[in-house]
Amino acid sequence: MLFINILKKLKRHRSGLNTEFNNIKNIDAFIFIYYLVIDYTRSFSQRINPTKINLIGKNVELRNKRYLSMGKKVKIGNYCLIDSLGLKGISLGNNVTIGDFSRLIVTSDISNLGSHIIIHDNVGIGEFSRIGGSGGVTIHSDTIIGQYLSCHPENHNFSNPNILIRHQGTTRSEIIIGKNCWIGAKVTVTAGVTIGDNCVIAAGSVVTSSFEENSLIGGVPAKLIRKIR
Repeated sequence: MLFINILKKLKRHRSGLNTEFNNIKNIDAFIFIYYLVIDYTRSFSQRINPTKINLIGKNVELRNKRYLSMGKKVKIGNYCLIDSLGLKGISLGNNVTIGDFSRLIVTSDISNLGSHIIIHDNVGIGEFSRIGGSGGVTIHSDTIIGQYLSCHPENHNFSNPNILIRHQGTTRSEIIIGKNCWIGAKVTVTAGVTIGDNCVIAAGSVVTSSFEENSLIGGVPAKLIRKIR
């Protein structure tokens, strides 16, 4: 029971909750803790403050770290790319989780720096997510997000048929996601969208317009299904 008890303490330290592990064996708890220790030691090689107890997965690439701010107990999954080059860079709050194979990239055009990606406390983002920060993305606290999130805070201009679309530039506009939202897997959010607090977005939705707080939304494009009371 030694390692199960250690796991309980670690869980309580991270989430503030008392959690029971009813079906796990002591050896499985040991293996889980072993990999946590490996992820923690990687924070040393990335020159991240070890007192913050951050966990860095294998083959994580942190580019332009001088523009990166990280709180405590941040977990970055395996094979992630975090590129913070931008006007305001990237800010990750306390207890933020970034799933394996995810990409957070503020600037895609070096000739026109992007704005920012700000992720507040207790946000969890699933694997294979892609967040661009050109026009700015802000995700507020306690929001949980499934796999394959896609945030695009800029659109390509295409109004002139005599000019190649790739030569017409882009229009940027910030994406804001409120507190305590649940965003399902494979959701795409486009430029200029604001999602209010306490919203739920169905898996596979494409969100092209803004929604007020306490909204259940879904579809392509996403529409209001009902209010959450």
